[in-house]
Amino acid sequence: MAAAAWVVVAVGTATGMMSALDDGRGAQQAKPEVTSSPRLEQLPVVPSASATATKSASPPSSSPTKAGPSPTGTEPKRQPAAVSALLYRHADSKVLDWVRDHPDDPRTPVIESRIADQPAAVWFADYTPATITSRVRAVTSDAAAEGRVPVVVPYAIPGRDCGGASQGGAPDLAAYDAWIDGFAAGLGSGEVVVVLEPDSIAQSGCLSDRARADRFASLARAGRVLKTADPRARVYYDAGHSGWNPAAQQAALLKEAGAASTASSDGIFSNVSNFQTTSDEIAYDRQVLAGLGGPAGLGAVIDTSRNGNGAPADGEWCDPAGRRIGRAPTLSTGEARIDAYLWVKLPGESDGCKGAPGTFSPSYAYDLASS
Repeated sequence: MAAAAWVVVAVGTATGMMSALDDGRGAQQAKPEVTSSPRLEQLPVVPSASATATKSASPPSSSPTKAGPSPTGTEPKRQPAAVSALLYRHADSKVLDWVRDHPDDPRTPVIESRIADQPAAVWFADYTPATITSRVRAVTSDAAAEGRVPVVVPYAIPGRDCGGASQGGAPDLAAYDAWIDGFAAGLGSGEVVVVLEPDSIAQSGCLSDRARADRFASLARAGRVLKTADPRARVYYDAGHSGWNPAAQQAALLKEAGAASTASSDGIFSNVSNFQTTSDEIAYDRQVLAGLGGPAGLGAVIDTSRNGNGAPADGEWCDPAGRRIGRAPTLSTGEARIDAYLWVKLPGESDGCKGAPGTFSPSYAYDLASS
């Protein structure tokens, strides 16, 4: 896939990032009605650090780019930051399992402090309609009890990854719509950030015109359903990254998918599972937002989990050497129209070259956290 997740794992802990696994409990359905959601309050600035992602449920991500990423500057070195205020860290993940099982490993202190202690996204990558509501609710209710904001990633669109390594998802769009209804029913009433279907828009070129239009209609519907079920939810749409589609092209695709409407969208996300520098993503996201139009309140969130050294010059996306963790997750970036820096992809989760896709690689995690 071109930008985000390539090997899918379900939430529960299948990968380093938390994922919510099916536990056999039933789901409920949300009743979609369009409503706009208020934006999250800005939090105090948290020092950015080369800290790594933490517990988040997510499918193994691939950071391949459709067009080879151009090498960009290195992010300035930063000291590890404290966990960002109010962002939720899921308590169950592969990295935490590894840390608990290896207390005497010399790499453990670095991996624990710079990756395991940071908040990261929770991915829901398996199509299990009977239990999706209860699994989402388990995450959002725990986050609410802690007074923190969870980041959740629905990842079950049909034709996911264009049949690549992360293929899977719902059998058809009608089934997907019902799955999203169940997902929305688990959101509760608290603040939550939704990173809606990585790669679903930027990587839609493999679809026919009709199939793409149908997918985009489902994505627009998904945003409306999510924001109706929880008016405090903030929903962001797939913008790929700065080394992929041109900003104007990506903006046109996003507009077709409903990302310019406050009834379904709070803006865009970029760089999921990729390595483009934060500065490049900020510039790119602002260009996309300008092309997208819509209210000035639409913003962007950026995956900074592995972009501390920027993208490799050769365009390698599979566990490339010489990368490092980027800025720590925070809801206060100090940058106009940039709503958050997030760890959507977990640092140390293999793309498939440092271990089986989606598994936690302590050697790669240590390299990312210590370089």
